[in-house]
Amino acid sequence: MMLNLSTIRTVLFDMDGVVYRGKTLLPGVREMMEFCDQQGIGYACITNNSSRTPQQFEQKLEKMGIALPSSHIISSAQATGYYARATYPRHTPVYVIGMDGLREALFGDGYFVSDEQHPDLVVVGVDMQVTYEALKTGCLAIRRGAHFIASNTDRAFPSEEGLMPGAGALVAFIQAATDVEPFVVGKPQPTMFRVAMEVCGGCPETTLMVGDRLETDMAGAHHAGLRSVLVLTGVTRREQVETSPYPPDTVFDGLPELLAEWKQALAGG
Repeated sequence: MMLNLSTIRTVLFDMDGVVYRGKTLLPGVREMMEFCDQQGIGYACITNNSSRTPQQFEQKLEKMGIALPSSHIISSAQATGYYARATYPRHTPVYVIGMDGLREALFGDGYFVSDEQHPDLVVVGVDMQVTYEALKTGCLAIRRGAHFIASNTDRAFPSEEGLMPGAGALVAFIQAATDVEPFVVGKPQPTMFRVAMEVCGGCPETTLMVGDRLETDMAGAHHAGLRSVLVLTGVTRREQVETSPYPPDTVFDGLPELLAEWKQALAGG
């Protein structure tokens, strides 16, 4: 089925590789967001990065010259918080291995209780100050019966120094030590996309995922029943699309090319 951009009413943008690369804003971002605002198209930026709060992401984008409210930013931390609140009762004791983003998402409003001794739930995200003691505490709790949730399973993420261990590396450690498979919230699982659509007021039939990764963005769009666009401003090369089990509906060099095609579709061209 061909992608008809004129039917799209909600857009989910991946961040690193679509909106920015490292600390550099990518071409067409400002114009694309202005277009969505003008057309009344709901949109959000979604990311598997659970380390930052939405406000911290907002500040990062502001330094790049993009005024994007934190309400338009959904990380795997926020999605984990939404999922956990819908699944577990108030005051459930929770042990977290993670950073500001995940901790605020779970404990910021007092819904959950932080408990290292007797948690009913162990939630794991990326943690750049993780210790063996923290991992041991999580493993022992899971072996005693605590439920195991992963914000995402990205094993590595790019940095100026090279590929750094991601949340998935910590999740793999705990899974290997406990023989327990976690419930995964982030991309490519559909939970992340469903939460984002709920926040934006969208539905699968009219929602577009714009990403740069086949194994997370495009696979996740497929699992959630969304239309998808791959942009080549991130990690994926055009020739990789041919062998992917989750090919996008279409491929663009970047957001400017997608925007030009979208405007033409609305004009009836």
